[in-house]
Amino acid sequence: MYLNLLCMVQSAFYRKILSDISTKEQEQSISAGNVIDHAGSMITFLHDALCALKEHLNKVPFTDSSEEIGFFREVKPQVMGKLIFYNDVYRIETTCPVQGGKMYRKYFSGQLKLLKQNEAGHLDMDFYRYYRSGRTDKDTEFFQRDKLHFINGLDIFYFEMDPHFSTYYDHLVARILAHDLLYAFLLSRVDPDNPVQTGLLDLPEDLCWTGTKNALIELIYALYISGVISHGKIGVRKVGLIFQGLFKTPLGDIHHAFHRMKDRAGRRTLFIDQLKDSLEHYMDKSL
Repeated sequence: MYLNLLCMVQSAFYRKILSDISTKEQEQSISAGNVIDHAGSMITFLHDALCALKEHLNKVPFTDSSEEIGFFREVKPQVMGKLIFYNDVYRIETTCPVQGGKMYRKYFSGQLKLLKQNEAGHLDMDFYRYYRSGRTDKDTEFFQRDKLHFINGLDIFYFEMDPHFSTYYDHLVARILAHDLLYAFLLSRVDPDNPVQTGLLDLPEDLCWTGTKNALIELIYALYISGVISHGKIGVRKVGLIFQGLFKTPLGDIHHAFHRMKDRAGRRTLFIDQLKDSLEHYMDKSL
């Protein structure tokens, strides 16, 4: 009974933290107004949220390993990832030499190229593939404290972390999430006529995707391949980022997931077929 109560307290607290961040983002949207001021405000807010998570964890410890894994795989990286993202936005915007024009777009094109180069050099590719593919079989190794193998070679930042509040790999997840957000932001600067939102839309807090991730990926590819979004001129990764921001649902490597779908036995377009069946059934009832 006591353990169940603790688990409920943890979940409610985490949901409130993430909900408060979503609300703050809607109030401080970087898509309009003074981007530097908004990014600076979000940095302060997210840093305080991270401190609140740490303080709460010191008072209310995890009840079991699954809760610990969930926190370090899903909860903390969402906060840390957005903190990294807004800090990068602040840094990039405050060093931008001009406002508008060809030099402006060239600057952000350069930042986009630099992002790709830096991430390629710093990613732990084995873990990156593991996380992007949606695997969970090694979560006890990656997302529990005191499970680190130094023989693999670690980024120096780990030795400055609080071992009671870090697993090393939660920081790598945060960087992956931050990379996706920053990629979308830079695209919107390079091509301001077709901006990509980064989850900062004025949408209901309870809006979420309740189907499987594979179902959403199937829908994304169907819309992309059919060319019904912007006449097919937007790439599938950009479409994927839009849906991830819309539903606040990280999808991992959608390209890899899609190619696994092609090897399905039986109906490969399972979700699309279900949509068709559901719609036809509804039409029949409405006659």
